[in-house]
Formats: sequence, C-alpha cells, structure tokens
Amino acid sequence: MQQQLLTWIRQFNEEYAQIASLLLVLAIIFLVAIILHFILHKLVLPKISKAITQYDQKWQLSLEINKLFSRFAFLIQGVVVNIQALVWMGSGKTQEILTTSAQAWCLIFGLLMLFSIMDLCMQIMRNSSSFGRLPLKGIFQSLKLAASVLIGIMIISLLIGKSPLILLSGLGAMTAVLMLVFKDPIMGLVAGIQLSANNMISLGDWLEMPKYGADGAVIDISLTTVKVRNWDNTVTTIPTYSLISDSFKNWQAMTKSGGRRIKRSLALDINSIHFLDKKQLDDLEKAHLLAPYIKNKESEINQFNATLGNECQTPLNQRGMTNIGTFRAYVEAYLKNHPNVHKQMTIMVRQLAPTSDGLPIEIYAFTNTTVWVQYEAIQSDIFDHIFAILPQFGLRVHQSPTGNDVRALRFPAENNPQ
Repeated sequence: MQQQLLTWIRQFNEEYAQIASLLLVLAIIFLVAIILHFILHKLVLPKISKAITQYDQKWQLSLEINKLFSRFAFLIQGVVVNIQALVWMGSGKTQEILTTSAQAWCLIFGLLMLFSIMDLCMQIMRNSSSFGRLPLKGIFQSLKLAASVLIGIMIISLLIGKSPLILLSGLGAMTAVLMLVFKDPIMGLVAGIQLSANNMISLGDWLEMPKYGADGAVIDISLTTVKVRNWDNTVTTIPTYSLISDSFKNWQAMTKSGGRRIKRSLALDINSIHFLDKKQLDDLEKAHLLAPYIKNKESEINQFNATLGNECQTPLNQRGMTNIGTFRAYVEAYLKNHPNVHKQMTIMVRQLAPTSDGLPIEIYAFTNTTVWVQYEAIQSDIFDHIFAILPQFGLRVHQSPTGNDVRALRFPAENNPQ
C-alpha cells in the first residue's frame, strides 16, 4: 500500500513523496489503532464488565476477569498494529522498528494476561475447600517469576535480533550470578514446596515463633515472606525459608482437636496440711462430689487399720485421710463434672515438687472450646471456685508477705479491735 501511495504522490511532488507516503501510512495505522482502542475500551469492555458483575455473585472474581479482558484488548491492539505494519508498509527500517515494537507490546501484554489468568486461578482455588489452605500465593509467584524471565529473554532477543537460544546458552555461564541474584526467590520456592507437601502451615493458622517475635495468625504466604498478624495487631514478616530452617509452633492442631489445655498450679501453705478429724470428714461428706470418695477411702483405711491390731494405737502406724488428698480428689471430681471441661481428654490434679513458695498443686485439663475469650473465662471460673473452696479443707494459699502482713505484725491492736 505504501508503494501505491508513493506512486500517487509522485504525480504532485517528487521531492517529498517518500516521506509523505510514510507519514500517511503511519497516520492510517495509528488512526486504526485509536479507533480500535475506543471501540474496545469504551464500548465492548464496559458491557463485558457489567455482564460479569451481574453473573459473578459467588466467587467475587469480577475485578480479576475485568483485568484479563482489559489486557486482552491491549494485546489485540498490538496484533492489529503489527499486521498493519506488515501489510501496508514496505520492507525497511521503519517497518522493522514498528513491527518489533508491536511484537514486544504483544509479549508484554501476553505476560500480563497470563498473570491475570494465574490470579484468577489462585482466587478460585482459595475459595475451594481442597486448595484453600495451600500456600498458593508463593506457588503462583514462582510461576510468574519463571514466566517473566522467559518473556524477558524473548523480548531481549527480539530487540537485538538474535535467537533466544543464544541468550539461554549465555545464561549458563552466569549461573553463579543468577543464583546469587535469585537466592531468596529460589529458597522461598523450595520452602514453599516443603511447607505445602508436609502441610506445615496454611493461611489462618496460629503461628508462634519467638525468634522473630511472631505470635498470631498467618495472613499471607508469598514466595519470599510469611506475614503474621500478632494478637496486638502488629504484623511480623518472616522469611519463608526460616520456617524450614528454624523451629516454630503451629497451634492449628489444637484448634482442630476441639480442646485447649489448662495447665496451671496454685501453691499451698505446707503448714496447713493435716489429717482430717471425724467432724471435718462428716462436713466434707455432705458434698455430693466427695461422698463416694470419702466412703470408699474410709472403708479402705478401716480395713487396713484393722489388720494392725495393737499397733494401731500410734498415729505413726495408722492410715488416715489428709485434707490435701481429699482436696485433690474434690478438684478432680469437680473438673470431671464441669460442663465446659472436655471429658475425652486428660483430666488430672497432681502434686509438684515442694518449693520455698509452698506445695504446688497442678490442674491439668482441657476445655471443650478453643476460642480464646471463652477459654480464659472457663479457666478463671474454675480457679475462682478452687480458691474460694480451700478454707473448707483447712488449706491456705501460700503468698509472700505484703505491706498489710507487715503492718499486722507491728500493730496487732489495729487489726484486732476489741
């Protein structure tokens, strides 16, 4: 077409015929591109966007689909410009520059289209129960990086007019440099594969990693970093590979189990431990949680003491019920009958080694909920009751002297008015 225009223009002006014909062809090419851009972006895409928005009620993917069609429209424009340059322009430097630019344009928007397709797939997979817990972002970022490198090589080879294979062969000699430049993405890719294959961590998991000050929910898993929103609403960023090379605690198994552990002890004053007399036993037996224990224990002790004969006269040979043992039995029965304690998991009340702070009694049980607020309320309710019931067993909690204790020693009259 350019040659026909050149012949026609030479009838009027031989001197500027070549330039005029070139400018006219370029004007036609770009005019067609502008008209096509207007048709696609002002007429076609708005209708597609409206239809997608009305149809997409479940997945909420309209934004990603709109990006895909928008980039596809730009790709079509590049293809049309390239075809026009090949059809309407004669071979020459101008045609080569225009076709090369159009082809590079097509490669770039083809890559962006691929990114949109990947984002669309990732969004769909995240909404799926089968793939929702996988570190999809890191996997798709790895694919994007590989695609970017490949398209980058193709664009460079297009601009310099060399085969991509020549560039690829040259990259082999730069392996060490490439490994250094892409060290973090490569390590992140390896870590992401291991995390995914071993189901070590997923979005929404409660992760605890003291080395990085992380204690909260995982909100993002990318190619090189993992973001954790701590319980104080700060965000900690952890290198992905650190989750493979270092240790961390994932609380997700606790959440799935349906029970959260209570493991807390209270220190009792050793001086308050003693054998129970008849009156105390009668009072404690009125408690329905203790009655079966006291009856069985009394029967067992009486049978043992009966075998002693005359040796039963001294307390050193006799067996008796202590307030600390009866207290442990009561707390264990209380936990087993508590409506918010998990009955299918371990329930235990045990003594720990005595210390200078008294005798620790540890309560070990599991709540039937893993919700933090509810768990803390249940735990507090249990210990509220335990502390309040201690005087019924003649037991005292050990605590260090406070200002009021010292004041009571110095001014006893003020604390015991007549």
